[in-house]
Amino acid sequence: MKRQLLGLSVLAAVMAQPVSAVTLYGKANVSLQHADEAGNREIELQSNSSRIGLMGSESISDSFEVVYRLEYETSVDDGDKDGQTLTQRNIYLGLQTDYGTVLGGVFDTPLKTSASGIDLFNDLEGDIKNIFAGEIRSKNIVQYVTPKSFGPVTAKVAYITKEIDGIDGVSSSVAYKTEDLYLALAFDNDVEESGSNTDTYRIIGAFNIGPVQLGGAYESYEREADDGDGYFGSVKWKITDKWIFKTQYGQSDIKVNGRESFSIGGDYKFSKITKAYAYFTQNDDDAGRDDDYLGVGMEIKF
Repeated sequence: MKRQLLGLSVLAAVMAQPVSAVTLYGKANVSLQHADEAGNREIELQSNSSRIGLMGSESISDSFEVVYRLEYETSVDDGDKDGQTLTQRNIYLGLQTDYGTVLGGVFDTPLKTSASGIDLFNDLEGDIKNIFAGEIRSKNIVQYVTPKSFGPVTAKVAYITKEIDGIDGVSSSVAYKTEDLYLALAFDNDVEESGSNTDTYRIIGAFNIGPVQLGGAYESYEREADDGDGYFGSVKWKITDKWIFKTQYGQSDIKVNGRESFSIGGDYKFSKITKAYAYFTQNDDDAGRDDDYLGVGMEIKF
C-alpha cells in the first residue's frame, strides 16, 4: 500500500510540472466500395489514410518557438499497414521565428501540398496521384516557410538529401491565397527516390463564385528522354450547410499514355467533424485498363 501511495505521489508531482500544450489529432475514414479492376470484381472495405498524430510547440524566447509533429497512419479495415500497426506519415521538428519557419524530417513536399485544396477525392480512388507525378512525402527533407507577416503570399523551399552523392533534390512553391482566390506555382528537381534528372512543374488555381469552388492544375514532367504533361479540374458546390456536391476530371500522359480519371460524389455533414459520403470513380488509359469504383463511407476528424 505504501508503495502504491508513493507511486501515485510521484505521478502527481510529474503531472503538476508545467508542460507545453500538446494537441492530439487524427481522422478515421472508412469506405465500403465495389471495385471493378480490369474485369476483376470485389467488395472492399477501405481505410483511406486514417491517421493519428501529436503536434505542439515550446516557446524558448520571445522570438523563437520549437514546433513538432509526429503523425502515423493506421488501417481501420484490417489493422495492418505494410505489415505494421502504424506507419510513419508527416513527422518533423522545427524552429519558428518572426522571419519564417525551418522544419526537418519526413513530410509532404511543397509541390505536393500546393494542389491539396483542389483534389476533392484525396485519399480515395480518384486521388490526383493517379495522373500526376510529384505526390511525394520525402525523407531527409529540410524546409523553409515564409512567415505569416507576408500576408496572402506563402513561399516554401525544401532541400532533400538522398544521402547519396550527386542526386539531392529541391522542391519549392509560392502561393497567393485570399478568401475567394488561390494561385500557386510549384517545382521539383530530382525529388523522386528512383533517380535523378527529373523535373516537375505545376500551376494551380482555384476561385469561389458564391457557394461554388472551381479549381484546376496543369503539370509538366520531364525525365531524361521521357516527358509528359496533364491537366486536372474540379468543382465543389456547397448546396446547403449539410450537403456538398463535388466532381473532378484529369487527363495526362505522365504515368501512362492517355490516363484519365473521373470522379463524382457528395458529402453529408453531420457536424463540423463528421460526415458521410458517396462516390463513383473511373480510371482508364490507352493501354486498355478500365477500373471503376462505387462506394460509400464515413469520416470523423478530431
